[in-house]
Amino acid sequence: MTSTELRHTPLHALHLEHGAKITPFAGYAMPLHYGGIIGEHLHVRKAAGLFDVSHMGVIDVAGGGAARALEALMPADIVSLPRGRQRYALLTNARGGIIDDLMVQNLGEHFRLVVNAACKTRDAEHLRAHLNGCTVDAPEDGALLALQGPAAAAALSETLGGGDLSDMKFMDARALRLDGIDCTVARSGYTGEDGFEVSLPAARAEQLARRLLANPQVRLAGLGARDSLRMEAGLRLHGSDIGEATTPVEAGLGWAVAKARRSGGARAGGFPGADVILRQLSGGAARRLVGLIPRGRAPVRAGAALLGANGAAVGEVTSGGFGPSVSHPISLGYAQAEHAAPGAELRAPVRGRELPLTVAALPFVRHNFYR
Repeated sequence: MTSTELRHTPLHALHLEHGAKITPFAGYAMPLHYGGIIGEHLHVRKAAGLFDVSHMGVIDVAGGGAARALEALMPADIVSLPRGRQRYALLTNARGGIIDDLMVQNLGEHFRLVVNAACKTRDAEHLRAHLNGCTVDAPEDGALLALQGPAAAAALSETLGGGDLSDMKFMDARALRLDGIDCTVARSGYTGEDGFEVSLPAARAEQLARRLLANPQVRLAGLGARDSLRMEAGLRLHGSDIGEATTPVEAGLGWAVAKARRSGGARAGGFPGADVILRQLSGGAARRLVGLIPRGRAPVRAGAALLGANGAAVGEVTSGGFGPSVSHPISLGYAQAEHAAPGAELRAPVRGRELPLTVAALPFVRHNFYR
């Protein structure tokens, strides 16, 4: 895809104004950084970073029985999801693999799904094919902004005209009027920090972004910082760490299989791949996603093989880079269960050398969600 074929988000002109380095991502021209990934990363950890995530998909599902219909496609508990709350969920396939990971919001009149950019068209088609009796709408006229970091709540409160967001807890989702704009706001994000994701009309996105950037605590942050922040927080990236060939149990996401959907639960099974997933929940999986700390300063990136003591391959790295908050390289990857315990020593071939790595518990950086 050439640069002229890439889609632009509603904030594209603002990104160029602020000197963004633009990179292709999921068919969009997206800001990688505005001068330095490490500086943007560290600013999010200490203050607030504003991310344009308008490339992601929004799918609205409505109609009688929508909650149970959605449960037929994912192992989440949607039936008991209260109005004004959201839940992390997984669309699964018949083999127990992860078609996509997403957020499901109960907005009262309908459910809103926030899905990954590369999956949004396929997800909408999948939902339309299986949600009989429900309406499935995938609007393209919206924007999505993520304000992340310990100063995010104070900065967003200013746009409420002095309103207080302290009664919003992690994973709350509600309609709010920000800077005179009707928005849907969820207290969540993809950095491990407190923060908010704001859905609003595309035509008003620049107005709100400029209002937030007027706060000295808020800086723009691009995809580079978003990736390093989520790796430090141990958050999986669809298409890299999870996908249709990985199950929730292998990926360390067994907690996303609700109690009600597990064996013996009120609505056990009934979702694609339930036999595989429920069997792994009770008996374990042959491989597991692990955190990895390479020894030295060289990062071990996606695609590198993981080797055991005898030199045999025991897994593969799926994400890797430098962790600015911990000041050393970090990686995520899959290792055979017998090599997946924290403290296990592995090696990875990188540019003709075998670099040592230590399996580490996730996350690398403590989560600071507002609970």
